[in-house]
Amino acid sequence: MDVFLPPETVMPLDPAVRARIEALLAEHRVVLFMKGDRQTPLCGFSAAARNTLNELLPDYHTVDVLADPAIREGIKAFGNWPTIPQLYVDGELVGGADIVRQMYASGELHALFGRSAPDRTPPAITITDAAAEAIRAGMADADALALHLEIGPDFSAGFQLAPAGDHDIVSVANGIPVHFDPGSAQRAQGIVIDWVRSVQGEGLSLRFPGAGVQPLDAREAAARLAAGTIALIDVRPAAERALAAVAGARALEAEGYEALAQLPRDTALAFLCHHGVSSRGAAERFAAHGFRQVFNVEGGIDAWAREVDPGLPRY
Repeated sequence: MDVFLPPETVMPLDPAVRARIEALLAEHRVVLFMKGDRQTPLCGFSAAARNTLNELLPDYHTVDVLADPAIREGIKAFGNWPTIPQLYVDGELVGGADIVRQMYASGELHALFGRSAPDRTPPAITITDAAAEAIRAGMADADALALHLEIGPDFSAGFQLAPAGDHDIVSVANGIPVHFDPGSAQRAQGIVIDWVRSVQGEGLSLRFPGAGVQPLDAREAAARLAAGTIALIDVRPAAERALAAVAGARALEAEGYEALAQLPRDTALAFLCHHGVSSRGAAERFAAHGFRQVFNVEGGIDAWAREVDPGLPRY
């Protein structure tokens, strides 16, 4: 027996809440009602809408509906749109995350904001044989799904399997099509998609043009650390760090790879160990995942004690 459910009841919009919403829309041309804010989105859909707007606009207003239950429910009634996020431009509802992404891919969002039409040239990319083999195996049962690669403005990247979009930009390498949005396509120019194995696990990785691990002597590392132009990552275990430590260094063991991997991809990173061997392995992993300024402190903490701080114990 079919069961028919009544449509969701929309509560009448309180006049005071309506006035607040109208005031926000009058004050700001572009308003994104979202969960969280521009700096810290608190759901994946809000983050997706935020990321898209960041591609085109240096400034726009966000409203955290989680911090204001009246606005959270009121905005749904205001535009007769049941989900969050919601984008308004010139006082008119544009839509939610999916519509915003579709309009970005098609170029409609560019036109709405007076931007030039996106460059739709497919990027030249390389997929290694090992990566191609892994991708084919992973997509063996993914009927009607395409491999999408999104590369954010900070060069953080993520793969996903999803239906192909009408406006996707597609590059084919090693027989495998990869789908991009316009911004990701521009940032993907010249990338190498590889399959990496390390003690932390295995998976797809990206190498950007010019990426790689560069040598850095201890004196230069110390100068850049003091100037605040580089993050020094100590990869040694706690017992060794207790013997000799550099003030201001961050401990990979304490913070964890996943936390440090959230840093913007243009952050300059220098890796330090005892003699510069294990630090190179850690540095190569970060370089393989899209970090573009990666350094290995040659000679490690031992060189630091010799060349920078003779008061450090050598072991």
